[in-house]
Amino acid sequence: MRSTRLIAAALAASTALFAGTAFAQTTIIHAGSVVTDAAGTASGPATITVTDGKIVSIDDGFLPTPEGATMVHMPDKTVLPGLIDLHVHLTGDPGGDFWKEAIEAEEWGVVVGAKNAETTLRAGFTTVREAGSAQHTSFALRRGTAEGMILGPRIVAAGPALAIVGGHGDVSGFKPEVNEVLTSGYTCTGAVECAEKVRRAGQNGADVIKITATGGVLSQQGAGLEAHFTADEMKSIADTARSLGLKVMAHAHGARGIEAASKAGIYTIEHGTFIDQQAARTMKANGTILVPTLMAFKGISEGLGKGVYTPVVEEKIRSTVDVALSLVTRARKEGVEIAFGTDAGVFTHGRNAEEFGLLKDQGMSDREALASATTVAAKVLGMEGQIGRLAPGYSADIIAVAGNPLTDVTVLENVDWVMVRGKIAD
Repeated sequence: MRSTRLIAAALAASTALFAGTAFAQTTIIHAGSVVTDAAGTASGPATITVTDGKIVSIDDGFLPTPEGATMVHMPDKTVLPGLIDLHVHLTGDPGGDFWKEAIEAEEWGVVVGAKNAETTLRAGFTTVREAGSAQHTSFALRRGTAEGMILGPRIVAAGPALAIVGGHGDVSGFKPEVNEVLTSGYTCTGAVECAEKVRRAGQNGADVIKITATGGVLSQQGAGLEAHFTADEMKSIADTARSLGLKVMAHAHGARGIEAASKAGIYTIEHGTFIDQQAARTMKANGTILVPTLMAFKGISEGLGKGVYTPVVEEKIRSTVDVALSLVTRARKEGVEIAFGTDAGVFTHGRNAEEFGLLKDQGMSDREALASATTVAAKVLGMEGQIGRLAPGYSADIIAVAGNPLTDVTVLENVDWVMVRGKIAD
């Protein structure tokens, strides 16, 4: 009896092994040049073998295609890792119609998000960090793209942002009773309540905790852009998130709000508009990373004077756009590390790669700008062993462009071919 069970087990194991081999999905990519890492160089012609969503090998020259494999022949293209945008809002499109919060169902955000997820992927961004959305909308998109039901990038999702009552991230601009109905449920006052809301966010599916550490530009709340949370509240948020294995990203414009967030242990500062030497040095000392979202400032400036925004928002936009023209320069002068993020949704999705040119305008080299959207961004997500470079065992997140992004990173504004998790975006 024992020998029969052993034989049956062996047969089952061999059948499973054979089935796995027989149904493995392999793609052979012939590339004219390969950039495996932003720190490396562009190769000559090469063959990348992808099986079941993973890179198996990268070999010199054009190797023959095994029987049953799919061939992608791109002898005139440069192939490189898929790009990472650390700050997007897939469930929203640009505009100043804040009143839509009162008339559109949250479920509509999933429909909008499905559209924008595909647009973002086709622009070459195979991983994004969703930086704030209505409850569950980005989580639904995350599952949809992971299961292949929606064409889009890998999504690391925050869900609703934590905010102070009446601050940026909460609802304002309506009658009090309407504001109360529309609030996300993630406002908090005091360290204890803020800790509870972090735990609630984790319970409901957040991959990362998003907070609005200072006032914001596009909200109807007009009382300045400095710190909203107290130091104790922000420390409670950071400590609680850490206990759950989560990182915190903080929307922050004002210098003292940036400094306070960094001191509290928050991992990334989003925007960083008014960063000064003191705030930058605090970030450097604490290892806090800046995600500057320069495209957000470009996008909102394009709507000035056109009736897109309310008067209170127009005033805030005018106070920030010129200052933002040097924020990366100021941060880098003090050694702050820069990671790529755009705030897509504030401007039209699909324009994400225009951020590269703006980073160059503020002193970053082509290589540094590319790294910010690959290896550096992967590190921010804690996924540096999975994405951000091309290597055996890594996820097959691959794009192809004409030209060499190491010498002209703006070629990434025109992506010709995309693969995410081993699947070609047809």
